[in-house]
Parts: sequence; structure tokens; C-alpha cells
Amino acid sequence: MKKTILLIFVLLIGYTSQSQVLIALLLGDKLNTGKIEFGLDGGMNFSKIGNMDSSSFNRELNLGFYFDIKVKEQWYLNTGVLVKSTLGLDNLTEEDLEFLNATSYDAEGEYKQRLNYFIVPALAKYKFKNNTYVELGPQFGLATKAFIQFDSEVDGNEARIRQTNTDMINRFDMGLSAGTGIRLLKGLGWSIGIRYYYGFLDVYKDKSGTNNSSLFLKVNVPIGLSLEKKEEAKAMKASIKEKKTKKKEAKKARKKEKKNKND
Repeated sequence: MKKTILLIFVLLIGYTSQSQVLIALLLGDKLNTGKIEFGLDGGMNFSKIGNMDSSSFNRELNLGFYFDIKVKEQWYLNTGVLVKSTLGLDNLTEEDLEFLNATSYDAEGEYKQRLNYFIVPALAKYKFKNNTYVELGPQFGLATKAFIQFDSEVDGNEARIRQTNTDMINRFDMGLSAGTGIRLLKGLGWSIGIRYYYGFLDVYKDKSGTNNSSLFLKVNVPIGLSLEKKEEAKAMKASIKEKKTKKKEAKKARKKEKKNKND
């Protein structure tokens, strides 16, 4: 398990410079307790922006960390932060580019709107005894950067140009998320799931109805011991303690019986 964590750590260094994820990995085992499960949250999302001429989904990888906080039996609060997450829209049309005041190029290529967010869910999560779960609740986003990306390939040469348009967007986003999933490896606690997000706020300041929506395909990997292992260790410790107590009581009973016989 330690080798696996180390491998993930090395891959993350090459994949993203977000220090939050690296710190989370280093402290992961300390953050995992009997009532809190902590780990990596990663996967892919398929997103688009409403009320635009294009309806093509933007496909991006996302990475962050999560907390499953036990509230009561089978009920949890799921939260955390996706520190690397990009929403947006692919295949922007001429109408879209005109609205965005984007520069057009003579070369053939594809224009995309990219929106970088910190995403924070706050979901009520119910875990069934068959290792499946459902979740529902608000999700919040803080935009860090927005840009129009032009990708082109001419005679085997690839080109990528980015035009920043962060000033056109609203930095804060909020909406509703709902999802479901299944726990695959009991004890290790790995799980896969799907989550749909629908935003209530406009992405662009000057155009209504331009809300974010996204489908997240996700994998959760606990860092350190999972809840099952914590609870198993706790139960084993309680069992050992109970056996010791019974042994002491039996020993006292034998001494008392012996004393009564001598009297």
C-alpha cells in the first residue's frame, strides 16, 4: 500500500503543480479516522455551457481530494476540493466567437472555451449495505481563469493559441449535484461513481442562461486505512479488551471460590 501511495505521489508531481494535492497525500493517513474517510478524487468530466450556439461537450480530466464524514449510521457528508478541474464548451461557432470577441485565424482548427475552477461539493451521502451509494446536495465553484483555446494542425505541425477572457465571466458558480456509485474493494475502499451537476448561475456577465452543466465520471481512492479497516481494527481491539476483562473476572471468581472453600 505504501508503494502505491508513493507511485501516485510521483505521478501527481508530473501531472499537476497544485500543492494542495501533494500536502493532502503527505497528511492523508493522519486525516483518515474512524469517522472520516479521506482520499483522492479524480476522473473525467463532460461539460457544456447553456444558451450558446455550440452544444459540444468539453472533455477534461479533474483531480482533487475528498472527505466522507460520518454523520450517523449509513449517512455521510461528502465534501472536498477538485483543485484541478476544467469546465467549458467545444467547437465554438462563429456566433459564439462574435459574442466572446475572440480573434479568428485563417488556419483551420477548433475553438474551445476553457474555464478553470476550484470545485467544492457539500453532499448528503447514503451508503447502502450492498456497497452502493447515492448522494445529493449543493456544489460551489470558484473560477480562477478563463480562456478561448484555438487548436490547429497544418502539414503535421500542431499549434495552440490561448486568448484570456476571464474578465467576461462571473467568478462564483453554484448549483445542484446528484450522483451514485459503488465501492469495489472492501477493505481498501476504492469506489467508482457518476455525478451530474447543473449550475444555477450564469457563466458570462452579459448573457443570461449561460449556466454550467457537467457529468463527472469519478474514482475515489482512500489514502491510508479505509473506514472498513478502521472499524475492523476497532472491533478487534474491543474484542481483545472484552476477552481480557472476562479472563480477569474469571480469575477473580476462582480466587473467591477457593477462598470460600478454605473458610
